[in-house]
Amino acid sequence: MSDSCGAVRRSGREWNTRVPLQAPEDITMYYFALLQVPERDLTPEQRESEMRAYTDFHALAARAILAGDALASATEAVRISGGPDNPMVTDGPFAEGAEVAGGFYVFEADNLDDALKLAEQIPAAGYGAVEVWPMVHWNAPDRPTTGNDWLALLLEPAEQVTTPCTPEWDEGVCRHADFNAAAGEHVLGGAPLHPPTTATTVRVRGTEVLMTDGPFAESAEVANGFYLLRAADRDEAAKVAAMIPAGAVQVRRLAGVAGL
Repeated sequence: MSDSCGAVRRSGREWNTRVPLQAPEDITMYYFALLQVPERDLTPEQRESEMRAYTDFHALAARAILAGDALASATEAVRISGGPDNPMVTDGPFAEGAEVAGGFYVFEADNLDDALKLAEQIPAAGYGAVEVWPMVHWNAPDRPTTGNDWLALLLEPAEQVTTPCTPEWDEGVCRHADFNAAAGEHVLGGAPLHPPTTATTVRVRGTEVLMTDGPFAESAEVANGFYLLRAADRDEAAKVAAMIPAGAVQVRRLAGVAGL
């Protein structure tokens, strides 16, 4: 955050650091993995098999996984557009294609290649896709998330995404500091993401690993950051998310299976 925002506004959860995309050895790198999957009607046996696959992945990647959860059905989602001054709330789902956001992870990795290797092993990569985004930094929750918490995914038109270490970025950081002050304990954590040119989409089909530059699908909006929110219900989560300074915000309830 720019010093012009004032020291009294540094709550520890605002987006206030300047971390380069290629970090020196003494800077920890974090990556946001957004799982894009078709919504499926699984049998109990298929659901059990999938849970085993995720349990195996968590055992394999335990050291790298800092946070993550599945997301509840997109039919429960809320989309807020128009910004804090003129919020418009729409019920979900909102997918333009067959896939929707089905979960997320936050990884700690030495570099992008290591993060992509982790993404290859996420079960969702085998039937959907995993977007891997370098995070500018990571404000971690001070407790494990549960099924009563919410993901607020921040969306912007690709051409309006700002780059860290620019005046436009610093202006945005100040607005997020104001949001954090207003939302208070409703904010558990979150992170800004580097621009979409830094994202990589990972798919696995059989034994073939497919990687493409950029987000999963070309659309009018791209992910620009996220918050993890504490709220009593969907209405309260939407009310809090409506204060976030973003072009649009998609609010999704966590499934509460982070610990498997």
